[in-house]
Amino acid sequence: MRMTVADLMTTDVVAVHDTTPFQMVAEILVESGVSGLPVVDEDDRVLGVVSAADLLRKEEFRQRFAGDRYRPPLRARLRHGFGAEGDTFRKAEGETAGDLMTSPAIVAKPDFSVVRAARLMDRHGVKRLPVLDAEGGLIGIVSRGDLLKVFVRQDAEIERELRGLACVTQAAHLEITVAQGVVGLTGRTDRRSEADAIVCGAERIDGVVGVHADFTWARDDTVPVTSWAGV
Repeated sequence: MRMTVADLMTTDVVAVHDTTPFQMVAEILVESGVSGLPVVDEDDRVLGVVSAADLLRKEEFRQRFAGDRYRPPLRARLRHGFGAEGDTFRKAEGETAGDLMTSPAIVAKPDFSVVRAARLMDRHGVKRLPVLDAEGGLIGIVSRGDLLKVFVRQDAEIERELRGLACVTQAAHLEITVAQGVVGLTGRTDRRSEADAIVCGAERIDGVVGVHADFTWARDDTVPVTSWAGV
């Protein structure tokens, strides 16, 4: 079974309210050792996310007005220009979590796949996703670091899952090795499609970094057979 956000998320979530003062948000970020926090309303509904970068906007603007000629990288300027991080000036002037947060929050559901969560983060330029249940309640948060956990599975665990695949159990002549997440497959099958299915199955296992296959087969059933009837 493939891992989902529910398997990787942190359930002990530290959150702040939209009315939480700037200084308290900074203190919670430092004490919790995290770089971002969900912002919730009085009913604990997620309104947005506030990050350390949001708080640092204030210092950035302070230095700019003091004559600092620092120019952010192009990617950061584009995000600001297209509003991916909200109104930069508003954040620099903000005094509460509600003023500072990026809203609406980009969120995940517990059944999201690792790939889906990673694509959401990449598409929206965020490093974490609040995880909501079916009623919209906050039940966890998943970060980029959490998603990386999928690649630290033990080799023995990966091999055990691989050997349990139907396409593998049906193979008569197959050798399997797993080292540092890299799967080695050597063997002979009756049909090429069987070998392809084994490779595909291995590639889909969580934690697999790569698959090196060396197969031979009795018949290549992936090549269309031309009928010569009537010639």
